Amino acid sequence: MNKPDRWIGILLVTLGATFWGVGGTVAKRLFETEQIPVEWLVSVRLLLAGALLLLIAMTTKNKANVIRIWRDRSAVIQLVTFSILGMLGVQYTYMASIDLGNAAVATLLQYLAPVFILSYLIFRRISRFTGRDLIGVLLALSGTYLLLTNGSIQTLSVPAGAIIWGVLSGVALAFYTLYAGDLLAKWGSLNVIGWGMLIGGATMALIHPPWVINTTGWTGPTLVSLGFVIVFGTMLAFWFYLESLRFLKPQETSLLGSIEPLAAIVTSVLWLQLTFGLFQVAGAALIILMVIYLSVVKETPATAQSERKTA
Repeated sequence: MNKPDRWIGILLVTLGATFWGVGGTVAKRLFETEQIPVEWLVSVRLLLAGALLLLIAMTTKNKANVIRIWRDRSAVIQLVTFSILGMLGVQYTYMASIDLGNAAVATLLQYLAPVFILSYLIFRRISRFTGRDLIGVLLALSGTYLLLTNGSIQTLSVPAGAIIWGVLSGVALAFYTLYAGDLLAKWGSLNVIGWGMLIGGATMALIHPPWVINTTGWTGPTLVSLGFVIVFGTMLAFWFYLESLRFLKPQETSLLGSIEPLAAIVTSVLWLQLTFGLFQVAGAALIILMVIYLSVVKETPATAQSERKTA
């Protein structure tokens, strides 16, 4: 892979992660001010964003793939699995964590995904556990402890429900990152993400129909916020994130997305007046340091060669 391609991947994952982080803060604002149900927002944002992506896909040279993918039985099974466990899984768990807690903590917990990806690769013997990995895991665990307890094991600084959903969001993101490779390579990111969102949104719509919502009191800013969450925080965020997998390895895409928790923290503090304790700041710094460390420190030649042989 040449350097220009790699920089394209880095740019895509950076933009996608930023949109995702800011979108989480905007969603939290909607939950607080408009009492919008999590299930409704997840359903609507996935249905609309998915439809927009498929419309864009229909204008490309590979527009035939939009329909052709449904003629491949193996691809259909993969697509439905990815849509429900990956796309819907990431969306719902993340939003549920935000609703019960806040966007900053939810995003940081989601970014434990590199640890889950690493664990999977080691379990499958695709990678070997190294000193680099040990330091990364220790940074992640230490940072998570400080973030959630603010230095006191006797009390949690965020509700238990928000922690559970946040960790599940990290698991879902790890699955989402690892599972999408074959589908993207064969069918393209616009096609896969568009259908993934549409299927995931339709699945959630069975639980909470999009037309069941109280719009009393909605204003222009409410609609602008919804538009941002749908277009930037969903459509572009997911598209750019998965498109970056064409240029970067799954581990790199997950790790280089560390800009996401930074975006969520900054916007939560400045816009929602979220207060972080000293130990929580230290915990957030350790999690971000873990992501940066694993991104910068190179793999050993033996481990990298083992991954290439297995891929």
